Amino acid sequence: MNHGMGWFHWALLSACFAALTAIFAKLGLQRVDSDFATLIRTVVIVVVLAAFVAATGKMSNPLALPPSTLGFLVLSALATGASWVCYFRALQIGNASQVAPVDKLSVVLVAVFAFAFLHERPSPREWLGIALVGAGVLVLGFRR
Repeated sequence: MNHGMGWFHWALLSACFAALTAIFAKLGLQRVDSDFATLIRTVVIVVVLAAFVAATGKMSNPLALPPSTLGFLVLSALATGASWVCYFRALQIGNASQVAPVDKLSVVLVAVFAFAFLHERPSPREWLGIALVGAGVLVLGFRR
């Protein structure tokens, strides 16, 4: 499934959109409860993504998926929802420039979980980068 760009380009675009998410969310959370804001965000995502999937002819019956696939997608959705609720609450009370980098501790956790559960083996250079991200999170977490 090659769509002209490799994984790195898609990941960079993801990072750019994630950065915009933090800025737009911080601006949008000024006069609304963070949980309600998360609901609005989720509804918009569902509508836009459903239209995109339908327009590209990729819609199919989700119940036709293997049970394990559907189960892991449901678990992923639940984890995403929990992440969004926590992220929006943190953004409502903290600075975007602090919250977003700490949220990226997920980089370290993904590497550890992928090592433990998916048997992925990052190279020493990759572990160094992951450790540097973790160190950055610690630096941001210390009070001045």
